[in-house]
Amino acid sequence: MHEELPFILVGDEGFALTPNLLRPYGGTHLNNDKKIFNYRLSRARRYVECAFGILANKWRILHRPIDLNVDTAIKVIKACTVLHNFVREKDGINFESYQNIENGQEQETRPVDRNGSTRGGPNANAIRTAFTNYFVSDIGSVPWQAAAIN
Repeated sequence: MHEELPFILVGDEGFALTPNLLRPYGGTHLNNDKKIFNYRLSRARRYVECAFGILANKWRILHRPIDLNVDTAIKVIKACTVLHNFVREKDGINFESYQNIENGQEQETRPVDRNGSTRGGPNANAIRTAFTNYFVSDIGSVPWQAAAIN
């Protein structure tokens, strides 16, 4: 039986590794377990970016940095999400919006400025290792991941 894994945020190389935010392993000479972790993290991040692209396609305020305090910015994003779901339920799915996202016509996300080291402490590294072990275990692996890293 596996240990319970925490809820985490998915980041890329621009973010620091923290216990709550996982980033890929760096370097080019990674073992297969680390390559699989990077693949699975990247796959999750693509889904998040696609969902955000769909949301930003409808609500243009999300096309630029939100110059608000964090609490207000969170409320704006929540409001956009609720309104998106309301409109989708009321008017149905607009397949043109989804098609634009799939064709790469969505707004690119902006890189985040790095502030200090991106290396995590022992707790953050332990959590990333736990996810790595889960992704290569019998219970957590998916059939196509080995082919995806080769």
